Amino acid sequence: MEQVKELRVVLTVDDFDAALAFYRDALGLEQLEDWSGENGRVVLLGAGRGTLELFDERQAESVDGIEVGRRVAGPVRLAFHVDDSAARAERLAAAGAEVIAGPVETPWRDLNVRLSSPDGTQLTLFTPLD
Repeated sequence: MEQVKELRVVLTVDDFDAALAFYRDALGLEQLEDWSGENGRVVLLGAGRGTLELFDERQAESVDGIEVGRRVAGPVRLAFHVDDSAARAERLAAAGAEVIAGPVETPWRDLNVRLSSPDGTQLTLFTPLD
């Protein structure tokens, strides 16, 4: 079977300029393309290596419990590996994110911070401690 070449997560947001400033400028995703035109605005941001992590409900409850203390995320949550999750969370909070919980050291030795972006998307910032 032919391998998938790329994973793209597409977010449709109400305030495009605010979302672009948040994800590109505050989070630090690299702007790769701007395909905006008469039909609307679209910018492609690079986030390093992409993976798709599938959870069942029990695992989602477990991770939410570790990071936040209770089940809070919907069916989609974005997770970003960053060098300093606590510092990046402060930067994102200054850019309009709500810090939900953390930083917390997970049993798998990451330092995680859970946030809600200005567009309402839940984010986990994680920094491996080992």
